[in-house]
Amino acid sequence: MGFKDTVGRQLAPKVAELAPGLTTQFVREALHRAIDGVGPLKPAAAAAEEQLREQSGNVERAIHEVIENNVRIAAGQGFLTNLGGLATATIAIPANITGLAIIQCRMVAGIAHLRGHELADPRVRNAILALLLGDEKVDELVRTRQLPAPPMAIATAPAHDANLDGTIATVVATDLITRVAGKRMAVTVGRRVPVVGGLVGLGADAYATWRVGRYADRELLPRTRR
Repeated sequence: MGFKDTVGRQLAPKVAELAPGLTTQFVREALHRAIDGVGPLKPAAAAAEEQLREQSGNVERAIHEVIENNVRIAAGQGFLTNLGGLATATIAIPANITGLAIIQCRMVAGIAHLRGHELADPRVRNAILALLLGDEKVDELVRTRQLPAPPMAIATAPAHDANLDGTIATVVATDLITRVAGKRMAVTVGRRVPVVGGLVGLGADAYATWRVGRYADRELLPRTRR
């Protein structure tokens, strides 16, 4: 296990103590806000439709723009929430986790919408959350039977499995807390330079969001749009 992973696992419970809202419920709330819109961020479907119009109805180009736009947003919030260095890490990490969850949920929900999936469907919502884990993590969870199937199969399952709601939310919450806390603190402890922490946060969040977007693009196959 690498240093970043070790730090992340050690900090995960501490972050939860410092920010009690960062329980599994925050994952569902992030998804809800991403789909419905929050602050200056438009609802996922509305933002995706705007890109579709700009790309003259070309779905694939619209998906590319959805990914690129949210990568830029993730980069911005990653930089701002990592500027403080060690002194503000306990505040910035929870903000970064919540912000990243909303942005990535919004991006994946936009892709799902453009591919014809119904965002109100609880099966689709579970698939969106599963996609946040990335392909390698999902493959591992499917192989160890912690997830019943890949995201596309979850989105199109014959029936919604309510027991899956809590499982996916728990796994996603743990993964986000571990990754964000570990990367931020590992870099900050190593460099102890606030601005460097911000720049690395920018790059890490942008790259992570891009990978999630590319995975969603590959995984979510088109369905007939109603």
